[in-house]
Amino acid sequence: MAVSRRAFVRAIGVGGAGALTLPAWVGARGLEAATASPAEAARIAQGRAILRLHSNENPNGPIPAAIRAMTGAFHTAAHYPASTEGAVRTAIAAAHGVRPDQVMLGSGSGEILRLAVQAFCSPTRHLVTANPSFETPATYARTLGLPVREVPLDAGLAIDLDRMVRESRGAGLVFFCNPNNPTGHVHGKERVDTFVRAVLAADPEVVILVDEAYHEFVDDPSYASTLPLIATQPRVFISRTFSKIYGLAGMRVGYAFGQPATLGRMDRLRLSNGVGALAQAAAIASLGEPAQMRREQELNREARAFTARWFTDAGYTVVPSQANFVLVDIRRDCRQFRDACLTQGVAVGRPFPPLTNHTRISIGTMDEMRQAVDVVRRVLA
Repeated sequence: MAVSRRAFVRAIGVGGAGALTLPAWVGARGLEAATASPAEAARIAQGRAILRLHSNENPNGPIPAAIRAMTGAFHTAAHYPASTEGAVRTAIAAAHGVRPDQVMLGSGSGEILRLAVQAFCSPTRHLVTANPSFETPATYARTLGLPVREVPLDAGLAIDLDRMVRESRGAGLVFFCNPNNPTGHVHGKERVDTFVRAVLAADPEVVILVDEAYHEFVDDPSYASTLPLIATQPRVFISRTFSKIYGLAGMRVGYAFGQPATLGRMDRLRLSNGVGALAQAAAIASLGEPAQMRREQELNREARAFTARWFTDAGYTVVPSQANFVLVDIRRDCRQFRDACLTQGVAVGRPFPPLTNHTRISIGTMDEMRQAVDVVRRVLA
């Protein structure tokens, strides 16, 4: 019997009678709601649906080939997965034209970001990051008591690369998210190449982490991955994830590209069996379906354009996005807006200070976005 993408996510990870008692509305992202905010948990307890537009997840879930691979790998769940990681690295390397020893796995790219802070920062070597940007590196550095320098975005809400260069002197790690989360803004290849050269020249020890979690969604012709730089720059490495376009956020598979010596400084710190057997099977299968990924890109592009156009037509400013979300200036406190949307069943993004009048809205299916803007219309009115 064929297993649909949404039906698979309803069933996986829930054994016995529990698989029969899930609310009917739980879909590709519903299981994660059980660990979300109290307001979301309350809606779940009441059997009320939540439209999850706050975590930048793929609304379609894993592709069919990944679902087949996971169901076919159930028998491996009794074995520790570390011994099979080589096959995943080989598949990733082959898909991107690098060597397997230039690939490191992580339990989502979040683990890679934490390992980078741990490996390259110190009490005398600070972290440089944009503000706002993805918070994990800065949060983890502060947890470890390490210094952090946050660079405000420029007037156009783009990462201020010139100031990032200035702050990189004496740094251990420069974290550069491109496209940036939460803005969706992307810097083009020429600007990034200039930035990387300037940072490396500013300090002989600084290392640059380019977070390309949203790489697959970019349409801007000026953009290119920084992947070619790892061939000649040992102080540059890249993080990617299967959580976004591949729809595997719940399976936790991330990866990094870099020179072996650079990756080795992080690899010795990581949990060697942190990527489970089912996740590995799903990752390999996902890489083998480029046509399906192009379809996912098309669906996101269509729904993103619809959402941005709706807000623009309604008189609100939308930051041009190259990701699977949009950031909108709603001209009011984003927390109040978030809470009001949630009472009507739509979860939107968390606050990203200092942009407290902006809200980040993840892109769902076209039908989901039509439902969402109806709720947003009522809330904004």
